[in-house]
Amino acid sequence: MAAHLPPLVPMGDEPGDAAPQRTPWRKRASLSSMAERAERFLANAGFDRGPWLAVAFAAGIGAWFVLDTAAEWVAAMAAGLLMALGAMAAWKGDAARVHLVGALVGVGLLFAFGTGLAWSRSEIVGQPAFERPTYGAFQGRVLERIEQPAQERVRLVLATRHPETAEPVRIRVNVELDEATPLLAEGAVVEVEARLMPPAPPMLPGGYDFARTAWFDGYAATGSVQGDIRVLEDAPADDALIASLQRRLSAHVRENLGGSAGSIAAAFASGDRGAITEADEDAMRDAGLTHLLSISGLHVSAVIAGAYLVAIKLLAGWPWLTLRVRLPVFAAGIAALAGIGYTLLTGAQVPTVRSCIAALLVLIALAIGRQALSLRMVAVAAVLVLLLWPESLVGPSFQMSFSAVIAIVALHNAEPVKRFLAPREESRVAFIGRRTLMLLVTGMVIEIALMPIVLFHFHRAGVYGALANVIAIPLVTFISMPLIALALALDVVGAGAPAWWLVGKSLDLLIGIAHFTASQPGAVKLMPQMTGGVLALFVVGGLWLALWRGKARLLGLIPAWIGTALLLATPVPDVLISGDGRHVGIVTEDRRLLVLRDTRSSYTRDNLMELAGVEAEPVPLDHWPGARCSRDFCAVTVQRGGRSWELLMSRSRDIVGERALAAACERADIVVSDRWLPRSCEPRWMRADQRALSQTGGLSIVLGEEPSVRRVVNSQGEHGWWRGRELD
Repeated sequence: MAAHLPPLVPMGDEPGDAAPQRTPWRKRASLSSMAERAERFLANAGFDRGPWLAVAFAAGIGAWFVLDTAAEWVAAMAAGLLMALGAMAAWKGDAARVHLVGALVGVGLLFAFGTGLAWSRSEIVGQPAFERPTYGAFQGRVLERIEQPAQERVRLVLATRHPETAEPVRIRVNVELDEATPLLAEGAVVEVEARLMPPAPPMLPGGYDFARTAWFDGYAATGSVQGDIRVLEDAPADDALIASLQRRLSAHVRENLGGSAGSIAAAFASGDRGAITEADEDAMRDAGLTHLLSISGLHVSAVIAGAYLVAIKLLAGWPWLTLRVRLPVFAAGIAALAGIGYTLLTGAQVPTVRSCIAALLVLIALAIGRQALSLRMVAVAAVLVLLLWPESLVGPSFQMSFSAVIAIVALHNAEPVKRFLAPREESRVAFIGRRTLMLLVTGMVIEIALMPIVLFHFHRAGVYGALANVIAIPLVTFISMPLIALALALDVVGAGAPAWWLVGKSLDLLIGIAHFTASQPGAVKLMPQMTGGVLALFVVGGLWLALWRGKARLLGLIPAWIGTALLLATPVPDVLISGDGRHVGIVTEDRRLLVLRDTRSSYTRDNLMELAGVEAEPVPLDHWPGARCSRDFCAVTVQRGGRSWELLMSRSRDIVGERALAAACERADIVVSDRWLPRSCEPRWMRADQRALSQTGGLSIVLGEEPSVRRVVNSQGEHGWWRGRELD
């Protein structure tokens, strides 16, 4: 008979003391169960490591820009490395978890590498700015010549020396168009008298950060030529061949086709947008057609597809070659060379490079029989671009370009869309109808994907862009671009005039569509208050929707909904104060913008209007009936949150009696000045004088029961391009 044994209990312990001994086993079992569930989720959701590794790499770069201090950058890299090491330590060779472990290791390593890459790039290419405005004679070599005839100027990038330290620096100066002779070409040594300024930080929170752009471009200062220009050494004949060819091609196009159509044709042919007028730029932006002006996937794809079709048709007529080589592969090689040449000719900007890389990957995939349209292809292109220019991640060009491509690929790889577009027996009308409907849906998806990015960077976006793109994209792809190529080819024998006439008609139609769409009521949505955190929610939601399959992708709607709710709940600023204290914008209750100084600067006016969410022309404060203005000061009362806010703003630099100033400050809630105010000036809530603003940068203020302030300094941290210091 079997003996009845008592329960096993560790020697020296009571039964009640045995429970703590099983706790590690339970934890291990719990971790194992979590890992198994994660593996099942990855398998059911169609996990593809490639795109997510690219996202981790981009997230590491983004972390460097978002985090403030070197200690935080080191901590971010350490966190990524610890994730990778922890995943390896927990693996223990279990083949069932290899996908999960591989994903965690790759994500951790690439996140850390991305942060380190952005930091290294900043240290290598960043150029400290001049400490103060400088006027003098500068001698240097022309590195780049940028034509901007629409602004009646030419920009020169010069390699020169710092006037105080004599260290090599790069500066950018504007030259009036009538003084910009052809001798001012790349490679020439010139001497100019110029007034230079340090690259400007954002004028207001959420504004364009030119200082950051100039830092990565290597500009120590920018300004304008004020005196004579002397050419000390002519440019070498073989220097900057591509830039010279680009300028000649742009000028040739504009000579054969004048007006707005010629400017846009020159942009399509050479990437030179300098001749496009501000009115046409604004109309294209508000109509959602700006992407057509930036040489990107649409243009590169048209060039490569055209070169491929022409090459394969011509080569097919050569029997000797047809019998010895695979024509599709040979034609793909010719198309690749055409795409690379077009990319170099148009300036090799980030969207063009991305499009060229993606197109080359498509050609390679077609040549080896692999799927051409995939998110993995987009991920490879993104990683290659970020390896070369990690700073492009935070710019609108990279974000808009890749968001649009990801949206297109994800949409067309979705099973419902594949079924909808699958070949079937149907009439020609039904076939065209399905394709047209799909084009409209694609345009709407692109507009939805781009809307948060456009609102974050430009604070306004076109609402009817999807409808305008249904006509504009086929018009440019299948009519305008081929006609431009045909006209240039016929110009070789002097017979291009008829083709140029057709190009002009097609581009006049494009411009007409842009102006008509932009002029419709409600065509533009203003949203000045979007923050980086809200944009991040939209990006996370969009990537989740795009990169997963099945029901799991719907979880991406949650951060998108949260971002939408936060965006709608964020109030529009009531008071805007520029970083130098000279410009103040006050939004009235009836959505008018009052400005302290009436300025002719379109940059200042546009910044105030966009970040106030106002379209009507600003009203000078001294013309407003409720304002009380003297030669030295303006005072105004603003009703917000059930109370009155008194604002006092200085207008001149004349000496004011300290006692009178102190008394006026006591009666004000907010005092703004572009000069240093004495400490005896103590307003009830805030003093924004030159001393304070030099440390905080521009301010965006929301008044009410609980007033809040956004400062430019809050988004700068210890990055090299920020020259201010945070207040104690």
